[in-house]
Parts: sequence; C-alpha cells; structure tokens
Amino acid sequence: MRRRQLVAAAGHKDRIGNPNLSEEEEKRKHSYGLFSSSTKTFMVCLAMRMANSLLVQTYFNPDEHWQALEVAHRIAFGYGHLTWEWKKGIRSYLHPMLFASLYKLLALCHLDTPWFMTKAPRMLQSIFCAVGDLYLYKLSNVLFDGHVARWALVNWFMFFCFTRTLSNSLETVLTLVGIYYWPCMRVSPNKATLFSRKWGVAIAALACAIRPTSAIIWMYVGLLELFLAHDRLKFIFLEVAPIGFIHLVLVLTLMCLVDRLMYCSWIFVPLNFLKFNFLSSGGDYYGTHKWHWYFTQGFPVMLFSFLPFSIAGIVQSKQWKLSGLIVWVLVLYSVLGHKEFRFVLPVLPIALMFSGYSMAAMTAADSSNCKRKGSSNRHVKCPSKVQLTIFFLLSTNIPMALYMSLFHQLEEKGTLDESDRFMMDPAGFASEFAINWSPPSHIVMFDSEERPLREFLVSHSFKEIRRFFHAHLKVDRDLQASVVVYAFTVGLAKSLRKGFRTLEELLMLLLLQPSSLRLLVGTEDCLLRPLGRKKSAGLLGSLLLKAPSLISTLTGSCSGADLDMFE
Repeated sequence: MRRRQLVAAAGHKDRIGNPNLSEEEEKRKHSYGLFSSSTKTFMVCLAMRMANSLLVQTYFNPDEHWQALEVAHRIAFGYGHLTWEWKKGIRSYLHPMLFASLYKLLALCHLDTPWFMTKAPRMLQSIFCAVGDLYLYKLSNVLFDGHVARWALVNWFMFFCFTRTLSNSLETVLTLVGIYYWPCMRVSPNKATLFSRKWGVAIAALACAIRPTSAIIWMYVGLLELFLAHDRLKFIFLEVAPIGFIHLVLVLTLMCLVDRLMYCSWIFVPLNFLKFNFLSSGGDYYGTHKWHWYFTQGFPVMLFSFLPFSIAGIVQSKQWKLSGLIVWVLVLYSVLGHKEFRFVLPVLPIALMFSGYSMAAMTAADSSNCKRKGSSNRHVKCPSKVQLTIFFLLSTNIPMALYMSLFHQLEEKGTLDESDRFMMDPAGFASEFAINWSPPSHIVMFDSEERPLREFLVSHSFKEIRRFFHAHLKVDRDLQASVVVYAFTVGLAKSLRKGFRTLEELLMLLLLQPSSLRLLVGTEDCLLRPLGRKKSAGLLGSLLLKAPSLISTLTGSCSGADLDMFE
C-alpha cells in the first residue's frame, strides 16, 4: 500500500515536471468529462467576472470611456464627444461597435436607463473576460495539467483592469484564445490540426484589427512557427499563405467596411496608427518613461506578490516559447517612450500561469513528503508551504484588488472635477478661484487657454511678458501654437508709486526679474509715465549708471517712441 502511494505521488510530480505530453494524451486523460469540465469552468469564471465588473467603481484610464463607450453612445444615439483620434482616423470603430450594438439592444428593450447604460458594457466585457479565463485554463491544462490551471486565475491587476471596456482587455482575451489554437505554442506542434491553425490565424488577425499593436505578439508567434517548421517553403506557401491570406482579407475587409461607414471615407486605420505611435512618436506627448520601466516597475507591479512564483515557474517548467513571448513583448514596448501598464496586459495571464506551475510543483512536493513520512506524524498539524503561499498571495492580492477597485481614484457620479469645470467656463472658474487666492507671480498657459482668460488676467494686474513657440499643428485639442507667460505687476506698480527706500532696492528687483523693465517703459501705459519726464529720466539714468548691463535689456525691450520721452 505504501509503495502504491509513493508511485502515485511520483506520477503526479512527473506530470508537473514533464510538459512534453501530447494533446491527444491530455484528451485521453480528461475525455470522460472535458466538455462538462469546460462548461463548469466557464460558468464559475463568468460568475466571478460578473461580480468583478460590479465591484470595480474607480477610475483607471480615460480610454475606457473616450475610446469605447462615448464613441459607442454616439453611434447608437447620434450624440457624444469624439476625441481627436477619431477625427484623425487612428482608431477603428470595430471595438466601439460591440458596445453600440449593446446600447441599441437596451434601447429596443426599453432598458436604456442610467443604471443599465453604465453597468451593461462592463457586464458584456465580463463575458469576454470569462472566455479569456476559460482559454487560459485550457492552455495551462494542455501544456501542464489541471493542477496548474486552477492557480492561474487570481491576481489584483487582472481584477482591477480586465473587466474594464478598454481595447487592451479584449486584446488580452483574443491573445489567450489565439495562443491556445496556435500550433507552435503547443507541446507537440506537429500534431496540431489544420482547423487549429485556421482559428489561430483568424483570431490573430482580429486582435490586430481591434488593436494594431497586437501585431507585436503575433510577429513573435509567426517567427517562432517559421523557425520550428521542418520545410519552411512548404510551410509558408502551402500552409500559412493560403489560410492566412483568406482570414486576413476577411478581417481587414470587415474592419475597412465598418470604418468606411463611420468615417464616410476609405481609411486604413492600422497605417495611421503606425505613423502616429511608431514613426512620429506621437504617444510621447502623453508622457515618457525610462527604457527599463516595464522591467523594473511596470510589470513587477502588475504581478505584485506573484512575481517570485512566476520566475520560479518559468525556470522550473522550461517552457521557453511562452516565457520568450513575455520577454519579447516587454522589450519591444520598452523601445517606445510612452509606456502604460495596460499595454502589456495580454502577457500578464501567461506570467500568472507560470506562477500556477510553481504552486502546483510545490503541492506535488508537499504531497510526496507527507506520504513519505507515513502515518506517524499525521496528528501533527503544521501549515505546509502551499498553505503559507496561498495565505500570502490572498492576503496581499485581495486587499490590493478591493482598495484599487473601490477607493483609489473613486469616480463621483454626477460631479465634475476641476479640469472639467475649467474647460466648460475658463473665465468663470478663474474668477471663482481668485476670490480667496494669493496671486501667483507668474501664470503659464497655452494660447488657446489665454484667449478666454485675457480679460480676467488684465483685470487682475497680470501682463504678458513672454511668448514661446510650441507647435504648428494641433494634436488632440485646439491648436496650441504658443506658450504664454503672464507676470503679476501690481507689486511693481505699488513699489514705484510708494517709492523705493534706496536705488539698490529697485535695481535688485530688475536684476531678479529683468523682463519687468519692459513694464517701466515698454508699453503705452508704462508705470513711469505718471512720474513725469524729468523724474523718470533721472531714475533710469541712475539705474543705467548703476548697472551698465541693463542698457542692452533696455534697448532690446523698448521701442523708439518709448525712448524719445527721455530725450
């Protein structure tokens, strides 16, 4: 009996340590209830993701609204704001069309109430997420076994981000489904069916249509498939080209037709997206990070407490094809200046699958050790490594997920934030703000904001002192051709009218702020005019004798008419 137990434990450990089991062998192991098992898994994942979508109450990224729901609302009901991306044609309407169809369905069923309109899109996204969870389970089941798959579905960032209506979330789902069907990602790629390759190519094409940057992932997969092929010419021209061409044409035709309908002109979104984000570095306008950010901050934060287990799983499993995909994605995204957590979301579940592998290996080791010790210590109850690890992961990820989803950047329904109020009425907001303010020495703004605020600035004793060139073309809002600097002048005016105790006091002011010299003589209402010509000439003459370096500043900032008054 003891020997049979040891053999069973060793067999379980071998399954964890040996991923080189064919798909047919896996099917034979689970043929008694594969469909039932998948259905139950999907229903559990769906229930979890539905609850997940309802619990997420916080703000994460504006694209969740401006690149999906707001656009869908405009499609369905004829009104809604379109950001500059939709005017420049660097976004496809394929993704928002999913939610527009949902909005239309709600309207037909007379369910287009505020509650349904805000909750239904995330509920729809939770269905997509459940499909992604199911295929992550199936992928880990094919590569390893069910003992690995059951650990691969828990992480704070997946809880926080996955059910949001971002195109990255749907890209992640399609990545998981596509990798499951793509032959080279299987343990035995040569035994993959033609049907599997067709699905893999079709889903890859759809992922690239939804989000063009998904091509980074499928470029790796395609090159890996080519590298592993025995007859590369046959593989390219007889297998991939016919299948890939047909599916690629179908998906691109669908995308172009949808965009033609919405843009009212023929437009190829992936090309425009490539030009803006890769060839012109337009994304850098929204901020940049150091090249190593994904490796040192971004991805480790997403993995959080799973990080050491993911690294251990990669080393133990020796599944270099999938771990290579993670590194490939992180490296290529690191080349871009603009970086965000959500960009690398598609490879996060794969990293979590490796942490599941290390957990399953730990379970097998604990089981083997317990049986090896026999029944002599069965009354001694000490927490095993697995139990301690589970406690550690749950105690770190659950509080993090709940805090980020319920409290961090909580959206107050119906309440406009300061930026919204300012953009709606710049002058009114500034006047209200100025009631209890301490006037700043300088105000810096774009010229597009200066126009509605010019009267306010003049009435509050601010004068323009400098204007810098910024751009010839607008990017995502009104043309911001210049950066304008305004200075608060009432302090200088009061000082001149009250008089300085010493000449050095006025000189110090001008040395600290040379541009304020223009306020003395460089405008029609210059502050020296009330003093009269003789006093003004005497004051400036003393200043110029005291500080010869101010001569060039004076001649550079004053017009000829201004200098004539001192002759």
